[in-house]
Amino acid sequence: MKNWIFNIFSKKQITTDSDPMKKFLIVGLGNIGAEYVNTRHNIGFKVVDHLARKESLDFQTVKLGAMAEYKLKGRTLFLLKPNTYMNLSGKAIKYWMDKENIPVSNILVITDDLNLSFGTIRIKPKGSDGGHNGLKSIQQTLNSSDYPRFRFGISDDFKKGKQVDYVLGEWTEEETVKLSERLDLSAEIIRSFALAGLDTTMNTFNGK
Repeated sequence: MKNWIFNIFSKKQITTDSDPMKKFLIVGLGNIGAEYVNTRHNIGFKVVDHLARKESLDFQTVKLGAMAEYKLKGRTLFLLKPNTYMNLSGKAIKYWMDKENIPVSNILVITDDLNLSFGTIRIKPKGSDGGHNGLKSIQQTLNSSDYPRFRFGISDDFKKGKQVDYVLGEWTEEETVKLSERLDLSAEIIRSFALAGLDTTMNTFNGK
């Protein structure tokens, strides 16, 4: 009798785990290499790293990136840091979407945004690449700009002609102090996306 109950439960678990709507791909955009770790352009990596630390998760080297698996109330979140460099981010995302059978509605791409003041959050269901090479790669690979993205403001406090230096520059001391609270908020956003959905997450966190 016990075996029969266990077998029924096991089959139910297998069905649940294979449900694509229970899987989420959370992608932090960034560049690999020690020289990029604390740069503004790597805020995507920093956000998923922060969540992994809070939840005591370890990243493992996988095809086209590093990944940590986060189990959250019956859902599985794959935290991905592509190792393709920013310009080929779409390649890693498409590979893991296909491998894990994750629908585009269940991916969340975390990226820096020059058009938002420092720390400002904007979650959107779609949008243009805005000149961002990582988003441009994703749009080209998916052949669509309709995918959820989480834009983290880094501001545009640079002189004319210095955009690249600014984006690839490191956070100021003042920004570093404020980042901790913003990263905690970012972790809440990721959990909300998986548990409450995109619309609720946008309504709750946009503008905070």
